[in-house]
Amino acid sequence: MKKLFLIFLILQTIIDSKPKKNWWKPTAKTTWQWQLANEIDLSYDVEMYDVDLEETPQETIDLLHEKGIKVICYFNGGAYEPYRKDSSQFYKASLGKVMEGWEDEKWLDIANYKRFAHIMKARLNLAVKKKCDGVEPDNMDGYTNKTGFKLKYRHQLRYNKWMAKEAHKRGLSIALKNDLNQIKDLVNDFDFAVNEQCFHYNECDLLLPFIKKNKAVFGVEYELKPDKFCKKANKMKLSWLKMDDNLDGGRYSCQDNY
Repeated sequence: MKKLFLIFLILQTIIDSKPKKNWWKPTAKTTWQWQLANEIDLSYDVEMYDVDLEETPQETIDLLHEKGIKVICYFNGGAYEPYRKDSSQFYKASLGKVMEGWEDEKWLDIANYKRFAHIMKARLNLAVKKKCDGVEPDNMDGYTNKTGFKLKYRHQLRYNKWMAKEAHKRGLSIALKNDLNQIKDLVNDFDFAVNEQCFHYNECDLLLPFIKKNKAVFGVEYELKPDKFCKKANKMKLSWLKMDDNLDGGRYSCQDNY
């Protein structure tokens, strides 16, 4: 009996370690709303909301689910934020240079991500606890920035693949945020993409590998006027919005207006 029980435990461990396959996988042209500041405006008739993991009340997530809307939960996967509840758990050695434009945030040493892997796992566990359908880890392209660390392409690739695997283990969908130059190596690991200003920087074609696999590509423009990008976005099957960069709820949807 002991041997049978031991075999059962081993088999159960193998089963539990395998990624689940029934997580939500948004397809191209899925409609969405992105709001990371202020009280969430629940009035938009869309298929998905992207909201802050830590700050969004459970009641808000539950209300969105009651309306049949999927919920993606945002957290910072590549940079340190001092105001987060778990910020004291990071080792000082993992904190690099201040992020340009975000004076209270610092890049993380993702080449040695095992030093803070437990923090990211806890954030993913929180996403499960709050019943998020997926996650959007931000700043997953540190190797292209001045981080204070000698980060290489391979370091970023390894870290991003690890994050995707951990999300899938928990039955969570996961977005590839920006990181355009690694799409060819990551499109099979991530379920959809979230991008900022690809039309402004003339780099939207780099996102097409997701569309070719019928995976959603969500994005925003902060500076361009809608008539400069909306028709192109719709033709490319991209789910695009015009928003202020504080992401406080106001928006103009290309899908609704073009």
